[in-house]
Amino acid sequence: MDAISFGTDGWRARLDTFTDERVRMVGQAVADYLADTGHDAPVAVGYDARATSEGFAESLADVLAANGFDVLLPERDCPTPVVAWGIVDRDLAGALMVTASHNPPEYNGVKFLPADGAPALPDVTDAIEERLAEPRADGPRGSVERVNLVDSHAAQARELVGPDCEGLTVVYDAMHGSGRGVTDALLESAGTTVICRRCERDTSFGGGSPEPSADHLAGLVDAVEAHDADLGIANDGDADRLAVVTPERGFLDENLFFAAIYDELLEDDSGPAVRTVSTTFLIDRIAAAHGEDVIETAVGFKWVAEAMVEHDALMGGEESGGFSIRGHVPEKDGVLMALVAADAAAAEPLDHRVDRLLDTHGDIVADKVSVDCPDDRKDAVVDALGNTIPDEVAGEGVEKVVTLDGFKLLLTDGSWLLVRPSGTEPKMRVYAEAGSRERVDELLAAGRDLVESHL
Repeated sequence: MDAISFGTDGWRARLDTFTDERVRMVGQAVADYLADTGHDAPVAVGYDARATSEGFAESLADVLAANGFDVLLPERDCPTPVVAWGIVDRDLAGALMVTASHNPPEYNGVKFLPADGAPALPDVTDAIEERLAEPRADGPRGSVERVNLVDSHAAQARELVGPDCEGLTVVYDAMHGSGRGVTDALLESAGTTVICRRCERDTSFGGGSPEPSADHLAGLVDAVEAHDADLGIANDGDADRLAVVTPERGFLDENLFFAAIYDELLEDDSGPAVRTVSTTFLIDRIAAAHGEDVIETAVGFKWVAEAMVEHDALMGGEESGGFSIRGHVPEKDGVLMALVAADAAAAEPLDHRVDRLLDTHGDIVADKVSVDCPDDRKDAVVDALGNTIPDEVAGEGVEKVVTLDGFKLLLTDGSWLLVRPSGTEPKMRVYAEAGSRERVDELLAAGRDLVESHL
């Protein structure tokens, strides 16, 4: 039991720790949690494209069924947001999703999604952890049924977006993950011409990680140019996040994508934006220009989702590529957002909109680095940082300290530096935003030095 811990987005571990025995204990804990909180509706168990995921999902289904729950298993591996929408669409008690998202193939993970389809908050995951126990049978056995969850999600996405993508050409990169045959099919159903890359299942993800970062998407950038495409889109391993490539910029910084889509949505609608503490202030400038508010949260889409519901937000997102919009299940959705991106690009090239936003609101450059830090050292490093906040960073005074998640230092020149512990890896994250690449590099170097001085 000590090896099982739910972090920012569920429990993830290497396969020498993430064993069938422990997975079954999670299944029993979820069964007990649901029973104790008065839920008796069916439960979905989804899984990603990893070699071990379907087997783990079947084990979870077996435990839940042994505890009297009817269980729905997808017909094949599928995206996390498809499972999340299935909860709401089918009025389920919740779902378990077997996925390690963007982590390399030697990892796997599992997370619980409650009845609203949103990421589970700490009070829920704490309650599940408290119930970890050996599996047992409890009363009549439930059924296990294979179902199609993809079609209803696609219908919801098309109804919500109302896309008009005729004449648009998109190169789609599934990174061998669960978006293959799902995101590309949704785009094609909206009239988009789709050219696929890495849309075959490969449980080794081509020898890397299904992480849609700039250094993993050089081939997508080349393909957009080679095919004279209007847009490139990539999903991570479980397709809850996306990355976008444009003809002029190549890899489009996720902060700029957020800004472009929020600005486009505000042309026909209104409402605040929700962003994490690590996400660009450009969102704030766009919101202010439209008379809207911005709600800042800790890192982790569970906090974004909670705030989106509370404030009826038009859009919520984080700089790591997780986004959702009003009217949808409050979970990041890289499949839906691919359709939103295509629809926006069909109306106006994203490069043009980004150029206009930067001309209006000023240049924004953001980046991040990671510093290795064992999990058992993170609290000590954070405590040490809290006791030694500098008066200035890279030559600029510290005007304000935000402690929503780690320490965000707002500087007198309008730039900022954030240091926080990773919730998924043994690392400390250092983020910075400023008006130039040079200034961001200075801030990141200063942040790295600050962390390393306390390791």
